[in-house]
Amino acid sequence: MKRVFQKPYIYYFLLIFFLYLLINLLLSGFYKTVPLIIIYVKTVSWFKLSISLLLSLSIGFLVSLTSVLAFIKYKERKQCKEGIALSGVGSVGGLVVGVCPLCVAGVFPLLLSLVGVSFSFASLPFQGMEIQILVLVVLAISLYILNKK
Repeated sequence: MKRVFQKPYIYYFLLIFFLYLLINLLLSGFYKTVPLIIIYVKTVSWFKLSISLLLSLSIGFLVSLTSVLAFIKYKERKQCKEGIALSGVGSVGGLVVGVCPLCVAGVFPLLLSLVGVSFSFASLPFQGMEIQILVLVVLAISLYILNKK
C-alpha cells in the first residue's frame, strides 16, 4: 500500500480524490446549499454537518486509495476482481449519498422521484449518515481484500 503514495501513483491518487469530490459536489448540489447555510447559520446542526463532511472526505480518500491500489494490483497480476467490484460499489454508494445527505437531494432520491416515489435521507434515523458509514465499511473491506492479495 506504500506504493500508492510514491511517484507516479500519488498523482493518480490526488487526481482521483479531487475529481471524486468535484463530481460529488456537482451531483449532490451541495454548492447550492452553502449560501443557505450562511443564511440560516443559527439553525444549522454544525455537529451533523461536520460529521457528514468528514465522512465524505473519508469516502473520497478511500475511493482514491482503493482505485490506485486496484490499478497497481491489476498491473502486477491482472487478478483482483473482488476488490475492484467492492471499490466500484463503494464509489457509487458515496456518490449516491452526496456530500451532506441531510442538506441536499442526492442522486438516489432524485432517481426515485422520477418514478413518483418521494424519499429523503432525512427520513432515516441518522439522516443518511448511516449510509455514508456503510459505504466506508464497504470501501474498507475492498481495501483489505486488495491489500491481502
